[in-house]
Amino acid sequence: MSIDEDGWEPTVVGQAGQVAGPNSEPVQEADAEPVTAGHPAETAETHRGGFGEFGGESRGLIERTFREKILLVAVVVDGHDDDTDASLDELELLVDTAGADVVGRLTQRRRAPDPATYVGSGKAAEIKQMAEATDCDTVVFDDQLSPAQQFNLEKLLGRSAIDRTAVILDIFAQNASSQEGKAQVELAQLRYLAPRLKGRGKALSQQAGGLGGARRGPGEKALETDRRRLDRRVHKLEAELREVRQHRSTQSKARRRSGVAHVVIVGYTNAGKSSLENRLTDAGVLVEDRLFATLDPTTRKLALPGGEVVLLTDTVGFVRKLPHELVEAFKTTLSVVPEADLLVHVVDASAPDPAGEIAVVRAIMAEIGGGDRPELLVFNKADRGADAARLAAATPGSVAVSAATGQGIDGLVQAIGNRLRSQRPVIELHIPWARGDVIAAVHALGEVLSEVSEEEQMVMRTRLPEEQRGRFSEFEPVAVGE
Repeated sequence: MSIDEDGWEPTVVGQAGQVAGPNSEPVQEADAEPVTAGHPAETAETHRGGFGEFGGESRGLIERTFREKILLVAVVVDGHDDDTDASLDELELLVDTAGADVVGRLTQRRRAPDPATYVGSGKAAEIKQMAEATDCDTVVFDDQLSPAQQFNLEKLLGRSAIDRTAVILDIFAQNASSQEGKAQVELAQLRYLAPRLKGRGKALSQQAGGLGGARRGPGEKALETDRRRLDRRVHKLEAELREVRQHRSTQSKARRRSGVAHVVIVGYTNAGKSSLENRLTDAGVLVEDRLFATLDPTTRKLALPGGEVVLLTDTVGFVRKLPHELVEAFKTTLSVVPEADLLVHVVDASAPDPAGEIAVVRAIMAEIGGGDRPELLVFNKADRGADAARLAAATPGSVAVSAATGQGIDGLVQAIGNRLRSQRPVIELHIPWARGDVIAAVHALGEVLSEVSEEEQMVMRTRLPEEQRGRFSEFEPVAVGE
């Protein structure tokens, strides 16, 4: 992205020294200078980076003329070999989703990452040798790099050095479609970019979704101007998202007054959340077999057995080491989680580490205030083998389904209804026979557990939505446990 006085204006950058507006052909910048990207000793034309600012002519964030070559690097903390392998496998999928190819990976065992260069100096030299041997364009590190680490690594390696956070931000920038989603992604990008402005000058296109970056700086005066503009844009986005949160809060209050329960689908990315919502409600949400295919939440009505209607919302998926900037920026979208009556936690039963993915999702739920919400585990992709049934049998209260074929969906809908009803307290109502309208209302709004006909009244034990309980308080002499 480039910056003007009114804020950050997205651009699509093609070959070196060319900038294209959203609906225009590339034009030569008036002050374009020879720049280098990738290998500092080479000209921009030799750098193939599809991620990078000078990575071929492109008309969009997803469409790229070629795929950049990427080398992956991770530090193995003692005793966490399996975690590192799983994390690197996932990082490779993220890189593929972002539009590049992994040509190799390196790891180093350390007690902790080096504070200056993430890896030791000897390993940095090895990384440089492998990067030159594979002719890679960018080195991607599995943990978030500090601005100083990134600067030092790029100087040592002679090419772009980025981290997992930058890759995820790139994917989110490609896939955000709603105005709210775009604003949240841009805010996350700006917060990530802010401490990395030093030494980059005008080369700020990373926050438009490109992962590599040019290396030129117009000087301290321009840097200060860029920082002021960045701060101004951040404040504007924060204000816009506050308005969205207020609007969502108003909607939430109205929903609670109506007594309609809210069920929220959560889970790891690519677990099948959107597929499940489509299967349950015919929502028509985009479904693709790739990470973060959908970012914007959708809400639809779901009819439960017995006629009760609830709202079902699909949320953005999660991943290991999800950038804090994204969690913070997407709190507007994720505000539905702490307010949910029930979380339907979708798990990919065919994944290599379902338990690890469950732990990641639960940790993020706790971070955004939804750790205490009732949860229904749903092991998806039962059509791919016996893992879903096995996991469901080992996890009391869970269900196994296949969103692709519809297997187990009726049982899931029944389980959602049962869980929602079980959360309501059992109350006893003494209703005079003259108030037949009240008896009918109880049947319509709640779950009647028993009815006893007495001479002057009907004694009913029932579960009612908390929002509706006040309507019948005059008939409620005693509250009882279930």
